Amino acid sequence: MTDGYESMLEAARADERELVTVERLGDRAIVRLSDPTNLNALSAPLTLQLQDALAGLVTDPALRSIVLTGQDPGFSAGGDLELMRSAHAAIDDGREGTTMAWRWIRRQFGGVVRTIVRTDKAFIAAVNGPAAGVGLAFALACDIVIASERARIVPAFMRIGLLPEVGTSWLLTRRIGYQRTFELFAGGGEIGGVEAAELGIANVAVPHEEQALAMEEFAEPNCFTTADHRDAVSSFLAR
Repeated sequence: MTDGYESMLEAARADERELVTVERLGDRAIVRLSDPTNLNALSAPLTLQLQDALAGLVTDPALRSIVLTGQDPGFSAGGDLELMRSAHAAIDDGREGTTMAWRWIRRQFGGVVRTIVRTDKAFIAAVNGPAAGVGLAFALACDIVIASERARIVPAFMRIGLLPEVGTSWLLTRRIGYQRTFELFAGGGEIGGVEAAELGIANVAVPHEEQALAMEEFAEPNCFTTADHRDAVSSFLAR
């Protein structure tokens, strides 16, 4: 008998929509959450597609850096409320208790974060709009965070009666310290891209129209560490 968690995985994998896109640019890749009508909320189908995309990219030896962003107008609204409601139903009817929610948070949301932090690829988060909840955790797990002037940092867990998930409290504390992190979580507020850079949550804030240029500026220096780049330069100079 298939349990609720397995049924959720089956239904998510049966969804034929393209909710995550990957663009390859030589030794770089841009991974874009692509469900803009839902502000790129982390539905089950989108999350599984993101996991699959990242799993393939981080094992590619030709790849040096990966940009994670969202299709305008946002980065990610965080956890999908419909997905949360399905977990409530499983708890209320006594089928699984909190098992389904725990497995999803551990294996899917946590799985994305572990993929980002464990790889030797450089991850760059291009936060182009609201980044909330688990979506914010994905951004904070990246090596570099670039915020556009339209970015909104929304640690929204407290607003819906949840604790910070998948390392968010540690990731944010590492960037801005305990007191500021506590203030953000307890206060339930949000901050813009410029303030995020001033606080140290983002490495830099840029005009929205220039974010693609900034992404390339941060990704390109990684190429200088590669043998392919050095060999190519030497080859050209020897001609």
